[in-house]
Amino acid sequence: MFTPKWKAASFIALGLLGIGLPVFGVYSMRNRLDDRINSIQHELQITRAQNSAKVQDLSTDLSYIAQKLEITTHDLEQARKVAENAKQETVQSTQRLRSEIASHSRVVSQLRKQEEEAQQDTNNKLGAFNGAVQGVRVDLDATKNDVAASRKEIADVRDTLTLQIAHNSAEVAELRRRGEREYIEFDLHKSRDMERIADVKVQLKKTDTKRQKFDVVFLIEDNKIERKDRVINEPIIFLAGRDRTRYEFVVNNVDKDRIRGYLSTPKDKVLSAENPAFRPQK
Repeated sequence: MFTPKWKAASFIALGLLGIGLPVFGVYSMRNRLDDRINSIQHELQITRAQNSAKVQDLSTDLSYIAQKLEITTHDLEQARKVAENAKQETVQSTQRLRSEIASHSRVVSQLRKQEEEAQQDTNNKLGAFNGAVQGVRVDLDATKNDVAASRKEIADVRDTLTLQIAHNSAEVAELRRRGEREYIEFDLHKSRDMERIADVKVQLKKTDTKRQKFDVVFLIEDNKIERKDRVINEPIIFLAGRDRTRYEFVVNNVDKDRIRGYLSTPKDKVLSAENPAFRPQK
């Protein structure tokens, strides 16, 4: 059983405990609050220091940016001036280019006109040339026809002469028998001197037995006539005498430094003359 003193002491202890506990709590809370305040102040100081450094860095950055902005503004102004100058130069260049293009257009127009005129002139000249060529072609065709006719006549004459050519002594005798011309046979050797055959002087210069060819020189009325690379049985025809009568020199055989054949002369030189001379009557 508790005594009254013990109860009083218990109540007093409980009272003190009831008072001490709140006081202790308040004291503990105050200590914690002071610590918190100190911690906050410390953090604030640290934050202020950091902020000061950041502010300093920010100030430096702002100063740098301001400088750059000034430089950029200056550059922009310079760029604007350069752009304005470039624009003006572009306008001037465009004007000059338009002027040059207009000038070139006029020149091109003049050149085109000159080219058209030259082309027209060329066409006219070409037309005239074509006409001239056509005329020349017509003349050439006519000349070709004349040449063909002349060749035919020559061939006919050659055929006629070939029929009258003797290839040996027997045929010479046959021609002589007909009595149309005189036939003088010869046997001519190579020599430095001329040899007379009828009224013609002849000199044998060269013979080619392999190809049956020869070179001769005729002396007719003080005129020398040379014939080279002639073949056998092909008459060498020339005009001789005052009345220009036709002589035929034919070689039938070619030996070394020797030729044989005949000389054909007209019997009546006046009637056979190509260009008879006028003879006064006696």
